[in-house]
Amino acid sequence: METINNASYIVGMGELLWDMLPDGKKIGGAPANFANHIANFGLNGLIVSAVGNDPLGDEIINILKGSKAKLAVAKTAYPTGTVNVHLDENGIPSYEICENTAWDNIPFTSELEEIARNSCAVCFGSLAQRSPVSRNTVERFLDAMPADSLKIFDINLRQNYYSKEIIANSLKRCNIFKINDEELEIVKKMFEIDIEDAEECCRYMVDRFSLINLVLTCGTHGSYVFSKEEQSFFPTPKVEVVDTVGAGDSFTATYVASRLRGHDQITAHARAVEVSAYVCTQHGATPELPDTLKR
Repeated sequence: METINNASYIVGMGELLWDMLPDGKKIGGAPANFANHIANFGLNGLIVSAVGNDPLGDEIINILKGSKAKLAVAKTAYPTGTVNVHLDENGIPSYEICENTAWDNIPFTSELEEIARNSCAVCFGSLAQRSPVSRNTVERFLDAMPADSLKIFDINLRQNYYSKEIIANSLKRCNIFKINDEELEIVKKMFEIDIEDAEECCRYMVDRFSLINLVLTCGTHGSYVFSKEEQSFFPTPKVEVVDTVGAGDSFTATYVASRLRGHDQITAHARAVEVSAYVCTQHGATPELPDTLKR
C-alpha cells in the first residue's frame, strides 16, 4: 500500500457525545476516538459530527480544540448527545444512548463535500446512521471521496439501532469491514450466510463484499485480519484491564495509520493489538500513548 500524502484527511465520522461514566463524564463516540488516535500518530485526523447549541456542546468543542485532531463539527438546534455507560466487574461497558440528538442530525454541506474530496480514509459505523439525516450525510460523504480512499465500516452494533438496509448500504460503500465475533453471528443471520466456521465465513465475506480487509476481533480470544491473499491472527495480550472503553477504536486507528504509512497487513495488525491492549490498562477512550507505541 502506498504511503499517504500527509495533507489528506483521515476522518472519524458519526456520533460525538458525552459518555457519562461512573467516575464522571468523558467525551465519547467511536469516530472521535478514532480521529484522536489518528492525530496522536502524527497524521491528519479530523472529526466530523454535530453538537447542540448548548453548554454540553460548547464544552465538547472547547475540549476538542485542545486535542490534535481537527474539527468539522456543526452546531444544531438538537441537544448534544449523552450516553450513560455502566461498567461490569470486568470493566466491560454497556450503554444507554439518548435519541434525537445533534449527532443524529449531521448536515451535509458544501464544506463537508470538500473535506470528503480531500480525504484518504474515513471510519464510520452503524450507530450514527440510525436517523435519516445523518445516514444521508454519511452516504453522500462516502460517495464524494476519491476512488482509491479507504472506507472503514466499523459496524459497532448498539441496542436496536441498526437494520439490514443500513448494514447492506454500508457494505456496498466500504472496503474495510471491522466486526466482532458476536456481531458476526448477527450479520450471518441477517444475510443468510450458512457458514458455521468463523474464519471460512470471513473469507467468504471478503469475496462477497469485495473487501480489501475484514477485521474480526474476538475479545480475549484474539483477532484476525483477512484479505483475498492472506489472513493473520494474534492472541490478545494478558494485561491488567482498567476498562475497555475505546480499545476497539484504538485498534482500528492503529491498523489504518499503519497501512496508510505503507506497512503490510501483519505488521499493522500486530501494532493494533499492542496499542489496544495498552488502552485497556488506562482510564478513558483516548489515553496518551507512550512514545514507543506512537512510533
